[in-house]
Amino acid sequence: MPTSTRIRKAVFPVAGFGTRFLPATKAQPKEMLPVVDKPLIQYAVEEAYAAGIRDMIFVTGRNKRAIEDHYDTAYELESQLEASGKDALLHIARSVAPDDMTCSYVRQPRMLGLGHAVLCAEHLVGDQPFAVLLADDLMVGPPGGEGVLAQMVRNYNNLGGSVLAVQEVPLEQVKRYGIVAGDPMGDGITKVSAMVEKPSPEKAPSRLGVAGRYILTPGVFDEIRNQPKGAGGEIQLTDGIASLMKKESVYAYAYKGIRYDCGAKEGFLQATVELALAHPEVGGSFREYLKTLKL
Repeated sequence: MPTSTRIRKAVFPVAGFGTRFLPATKAQPKEMLPVVDKPLIQYAVEEAYAAGIRDMIFVTGRNKRAIEDHYDTAYELESQLEASGKDALLHIARSVAPDDMTCSYVRQPRMLGLGHAVLCAEHLVGDQPFAVLLADDLMVGPPGGEGVLAQMVRNYNNLGGSVLAVQEVPLEQVKRYGIVAGDPMGDGITKVSAMVEKPSPEKAPSRLGVAGRYILTPGVFDEIRNQPKGAGGEIQLTDGIASLMKKESVYAYAYKGIRYDCGAKEGFLQATVELALAHPEVGGSFREYLKTLKL
C-alpha cells in the first residue's frame, strides 16, 4: 500500500523530439516554446504547483538542458536586473522556481513510449500516488476557478483511486487518443471499465478521450514494467492503466476548463492568441490589433 495518500510529486515526460515543430525544435526543446511570455513547461509546472505539488520530476532526453537551466538560478541575469533597479523583472525571474519547490531530473535513454517515460521516474516517485502532466497539453481552468490538476487532486482525495482527465472528442478523432468507457457516477466522474489506446472509430468504446493529465497510484509501475509493447511498438501508459484496472478502481474525470493541443501547430497558435487576449499587459492592445485584420 502507498505510504502516503497526498499527491506530493508530479512527473513531466519531456524527452520527445518535437518533430512536428521542426525546424523550431531542432536545437531547443518543444517544451520551451513560448506561449506569449512563458514556455509550455512553465504553464504545466505552475498548474501542478497550484494543485499543492512541490516536487517536480522531469523525464528528459538529450538536448533538453534548457529546461534544467530554466529552473536553475540565473545569477548573472538576476544581478543585472537588481543592479538596474528592475525589481518587477527580477521578481518574474525568481518566481519561475519558488523556494519551496524542488526539481529532479532523470533521463529517458530511448524513446520507447509514454509508459516507459513514466517508469523512468519510478525511483524518484517511490511508493506514493503521483501526477503526470504532458506539457504539450496546455490546460486552463474556468475563469476564477480551480486549475485542472487541482480539480483532479480534489477528486482523487474523494475517490481514493487513479484519476484520468478526459474530454469528449469527435468520433473521427478517437484514433488520436486513449479512449475510456464505463459507468457514470455524476459530477463528471466515470468509473472506467474499458480503455483502448488510439482505436479506430468503429472500435472505440466511447468518445471520452484521455487528455494530458493523470493522477496514478504506484501500482501502475508494476503493470507498465510487465506489459508487452503496444500501439506503435511502444510501451503505452494507457496499457499499463488498463492492466491496473483489473486490480484497482480507475476513474475518468471530465474536467472543467480548456485544453490546447500545443503539440500541433494549430493548437499552439490558438493558445497563443487566446492567452494573449487574456494577458493583463498586452491583452487590450492585442485585441484592438486583431480587429484591424481583414479575415
